[in-house]
Formats: sequence, C-alpha cells, structure tokens
Amino acid sequence: MESKSTNPQKLSVAQLRSQVSDLFRPNRLIYWVDFLLTLTVGYTAASVYLTANVLSLRQIVCFCLAVAALYRVAIFMHEIVHFRRGEMTAFKVGWNLLAGIPMLTPSFLYEVHIEHHNTQTYGTNQDAEYLPLGHGPWYRVVTFFLQPFLLPIYFALRFLLVVPVSFLHPAIRQWVLERMSSNAINFRHRREIRPDDRRAVWACVDIACSLRIWGMVFFAAGMPWLASQSQYWRKLFPNASWDQAWRPLQLYAIAVGILVLNHLRTLVAHRYQSLGAPLSHQEQLLDSVDIVGDSVGTEIVCPLGLRYHALHHLFPALPYHNMGIAHRRIMAGLPADSPYRQVVYSSMGAALLAFLRSMRALAVKTPHGAKLWACGPEAGKTGTAGNPRGTPPRRDNDPRRTAA
Repeated sequence: MESKSTNPQKLSVAQLRSQVSDLFRPNRLIYWVDFLLTLTVGYTAASVYLTANVLSLRQIVCFCLAVAALYRVAIFMHEIVHFRRGEMTAFKVGWNLLAGIPMLTPSFLYEVHIEHHNTQTYGTNQDAEYLPLGHGPWYRVVTFFLQPFLLPIYFALRFLLVVPVSFLHPAIRQWVLERMSSNAINFRHRREIRPDDRRAVWACVDIACSLRIWGMVFFAAGMPWLASQSQYWRKLFPNASWDQAWRPLQLYAIAVGILVLNHLRTLVAHRYQSLGAPLSHQEQLLDSVDIVGDSVGTEIVCPLGLRYHALHHLFPALPYHNMGIAHRRIMAGLPADSPYRQVVYSSMGAALLAFLRSMRALAVKTPHGAKLWACGPEAGKTGTAGNPRGTPPRRDNDPRRTAA
C-alpha cells in the first residue's frame, strides 16, 4: 500500500479540506448511542468478571469483553478534547460523570493532547505523546510496554494521596497540575497552565475522583475490617467479606488490559522518527500512519476512527464517524505520488512490520537520534546538544481554534 517516492509533491491541505468540508459537524445521536451502548456492555461485562469464579471461562470471556468495551469508552476522551469550546457540552459532562470519573480518567488530564497537533511542539520533547521510538534501540520499545503496568498504580496514588495534599497550598497544587496531571507517554513533559484554564472545574473533578478511589478502598478493606470488629457493623454490612480485598487487583488487571491496547495503538500510530525539531504539517503527516484494513482486531485496537491517524493529523476536528468517508474521498482524487499515499497501510501487521524495519535502519543511520531528541528542538535542527528544555510552545496554531 505504501508509495516509495523519495521526493513527494507538496500536499495541498486547503484543497483536501474543500473535499471534506461538509464532514466536520459531529452527529450527537451517533456519539450518545455509541457511548451509552458501549458503556453498558463494558460495565456489565466488568461486573460479571468481578464476581465470576477465578479463571473460569465466564470470567476470562467477560474480562476480554470488558477491556475491549471500556477501552473504546475511554477513547471518547480523544474526541472530547477536539471539540471546540461550547460544542457538545452535554456529551462532555455526561462522559465525565458516567465514565471519566468512575474510571479515574477525566478528560482534563488529556487536554495536553492538543500540543500533539501543534507544529511547534509535535515530535519534540515537549510533546506529551511522543517518544523517539523510531530511532531504536529495541529495548526502548520494551520499556514503552512496561508503562501499562505502572500507570494504573501511578494514577491511583495520584487520586488517593497526592490530590488531597495538593489542596493544602497553592504551590503544591500548581506543582501537581504541571507535573502529575497529564495522560502522557513522555515523562519529560511539563504541562503549561494557562490563564484561561478552568482550574475550578479541574479541582471539582479531582475531588470527585479522589472520593471515588477512597470509596473503593473502603469497600475493599474498610467494610470487611469494620464487620469483623462488632455485631453492629456486621449487621450494617452483612455481605462484607475479605474476599473484597481482591477487587482492586481485578480492577488493576482491567486497567492494564486497556492500557496495553492503547500502547499498541500508539506504537503503530506514528513512525516516531523526529529528532526533536518542530515539524511542519506535512512532516507530521509523513510521520503518521493510516490503517485501512477492516479486521475486527484493527477496530478493537484502533476504535473511533483512530486507524486513520494520519488523516486525523491533517484534520483534527473531523469527527470519528466521518473518518472513513473522508479517507475514501481524499484517496479517490490523489495522484499516485501523493505524500498521503505513503502513510497508508493495509493492516496493523503491515504498519508494525514497517515500523520495526525502519527502526532497525535508523538505529544504524542515526544511533544518537534518541539523545538528540531528548536535548530539545535546537539539537534536532543542528545535530548538536541544545537547550534541554527546548523553546516554549506557541499557542497560535492550536487545532481547537482552527475553523472546520
């Protein structure tokens, strides 16, 4: 599926936009029906999994179903952060109340995703969702896949202990917002807190998530302990049992499963070949991937149109239910040597194989590529060590402010 043109023609984004200009309006009915049905399946499967006999066929099947469904539910936060301010407000609130807070994944933690589309920050060490994985060596990819096992513990401790402490002093709160309030794979990232950020809303959501996890702790350990202390508490909590103490581990397993799927999707979404310098819109496209295969596996790993990730970087505001239509329209009118055709793969396997081959080649060609990336944008431009903090991101090309 990939074109091997070494000198691709310039891509006219404006011309492509004219072909899909009627597809930027989100369909509220599709969003609500998809979200509520998937949430119902996910919560139902999770409840059966939590109460089924250990390692029974019923538990294994419901675990897999819960992971797949709740992963799709979680991915809706990606759509939410691309809504313009005032757009789909009811859906944003509903998603956070029904999924974001109960699953400890509120959408405000993902708002840093917008920097992943900014041409001044994409592919730099200021991009929360970018690592120089394409430069190898292979152990960096292995380390990347250790994150799903650590992140659930990290965020559990954040809401359980760090959030309550953060309200003791404004300086502590500021530190937590900057350093512990981003859904990121790049742990060098520091969140920029802007004057127009809705910190009061964030505080309310953080408190709700903290209450949620403290409630889980009370259910798993507090209720059984109280019931063992006196007849009064046994009557108040007649079903309390120390078997409930395993519940957090069961929920941890679901969280790990969800994050493994997300990290697999993240790995094939880009080529990760940046050396740390800002990339143009077209360079972003060439560093991204579209997967056109219609297999069930692709839809599970790349739900809500994320298989068209290169297209998403061209038009971040395009709603997921129109991604396939937009891709087909664009492909129908492109010449054979179009840069867009270079990023289209027939399956996840083909995209992953191409990534591994490219990584092996770049590990020889630019053996210090990952170190250059870590040194900052100037090092990526010149090939020498630059300011390790890089340059501050510009906000004038925030994709949320781009009219469809």
